[in-house]
Amino acid sequence: MEKEPASFESVWATLHEFGTQLEKTRVEADQRNAEEDQRRAESTKKLEAVGEYLNQVGKRIDEMGKNVNQVSQQLGGMGNSNGEYAEEFFYNAFLHGKRNILGEKFDDVMKSSKVTFNKGYEDEYDILLVNGCAVCIIEVKYKADSSDLPRQVLRKAQTFRVNFPKYNDKKLYLALAGMSINPLTEKACKDNGIAIIKQVGKAVAIYDEHLKAF
Repeated sequence: MEKEPASFESVWATLHEFGTQLEKTRVEADQRNAEEDQRRAESTKKLEAVGEYLNQVGKRIDEMGKNVNQVSQQLGGMGNSNGEYAEEFFYNAFLHGKRNILGEKFDDVMKSSKVTFNKGYEDEYDILLVNGCAVCIIEVKYKADSSDLPRQVLRKAQTFRVNFPKYNDKKLYLALAGMSINPLTEKACKDNGIAIIKQVGKAVAIYDEHLKAF
């Protein structure tokens, strides 16, 4: 039995249904695309907000860094000023007053600056007391509270001998002067034969009973 050909109405109904499904699929695709575009826009907005936040944080960090540098410079300037004041105080004290350490009277008082030698050490000797048979190197600190200070002072005996061989025939003494000196630093100096020089009012007090020649 032969199959009857499809009627126009059935073909039209099939095409109409197919078109309806196609339109529904297109609408759903458009909706999904719109939702995806919205999610992208929201994600972009969030990323932009995060980027702006990070930019503001970066600016604040830069500002904090500048403030820290300014404070460091101010503190460094204060430290330098205090150090210069201490050196001037003790230099004037020896220039116009006491020059006796361990029974030695020193004729010359000299302020020295940082020096570099081609065949020696780079070092700095704050104050030098000199006479015909001895030299005393005085390391000056505004606040002598470092446990490493005695070692630094002891090193100067070595560098001075190399940098100034013309004084090698003289006795060499070491001293630490400070507007204030930590008790532990003071004890370490005594244990190593380094004289201690302190501010007492407008004058200086010298503790040299334990002093030794280097």
